[in-house]
Order: sequence, then C-alpha cells, then structure tokens
Amino acid sequence: MNRTKEFLIPFVGLKLGKHHFEYQISNAFFENFEYDEFQNSDIKVAVVLEKKSNMLELNFKHKGTVNVPCDLTGEDFDLPIKGKMKLIVRFGEVFNNDNEELLILPFGEFEIDIAQYIYEMIALSVPLKRVHPGVKDGSLKTEALEKLNKLQVKEVDEKENKEENIDPRWDKLKQLLTDK
Repeated sequence: MNRTKEFLIPFVGLKLGKHHFEYQISNAFFENFEYDEFQNSDIKVAVVLEKKSNMLELNFKHKGTVNVPCDLTGEDFDLPIKGKMKLIVRFGEVFNNDNEELLILPFGEFEIDIAQYIYEMIALSVPLKRVHPGVKDGSLKTEALEKLNKLQVKEVDEKENKEENIDPRWDKLKQLLTDK
C-alpha cells in the first residue's frame, strides 16, 4: 500500500486534549488497498484524537454512500453506509496490533497512520447482502427481477389444500367418534 501523508497524524507536537480531523474518502483511497468492490464512493470520515499523558484515544465516525451492484438484480445503486470505531493507542517496547481495539506503538514513535483503520471500518460497514431499495419497495423494474418473480414459488392456501386432499373414508371414521 502506498503511504499517504494525508492519513499520518503526528501526535508528538499536539497538546493534551481533543483534536479533530476530517477526511473525504473516494475510490482513489480504496485503490491503495487494491479493493475494487465499489464503483464509486463518497464518504466523510471524522476522527477525534484525544491525547492523554500516557495514551491516545481515537474515535472514528463515517457516513456516506458507496455505489455497489445489487446482489439480486445486478443493478448499480448508491448504498448509504455509516459506522463508528474506537481505537486506543498505548506505548510499549514493541509494535503490536493483534487486538482490533488496542494498538501498541514503540516508545520512539511520533506519528500514527490511520489509513488501515479507516479502510477496515468502511469495508466492514457494508452489509453482506446488498439489495437495491427499489426491490424492497417494488419500484425497480428490470428483466432480472421480472424473471425472478416469474420463477418464484407460489404459496397455496393451506385450508384449500387440506380440503381437497381429505379422503372421504376419514369422514366416516370421524363420525364414529362424535356419535358416542
């Protein structure tokens, strides 16, 4: 991945307290990760870095849209996404990012690269099944959807089905029970 200076936060020169950062994410950002699931993306990411004497707290929030194909019809549509994530940065002897909510940086570090965390937060906020909103409300008309509706299994009313399949010999047996 190409490291970009835009996502490097030099925390050494910052005062104690909260610091706000905003990023506008487009498809160029995802090309750095060789991620091509989106045809287009327009996402706003807000990062609040709270510097404390012995650690950093980063709160990420994102909101925007990604253009993806519908899993049912193949039609492209803008899918609204949003999410948030919290990351705690501590300092130690060696670098350790095994825990998804805790990052340990060596004592000599003076900046943090947040690009990977932004990428993961956005990629994980996209639902596994992406369905065009027009499919849900019935306003989308495509050949694929018409074919799916034509091939859909029709439900049969259970009462009608039971009445048609009743053997007349069972009626005679039921009368024996009620004739007591």
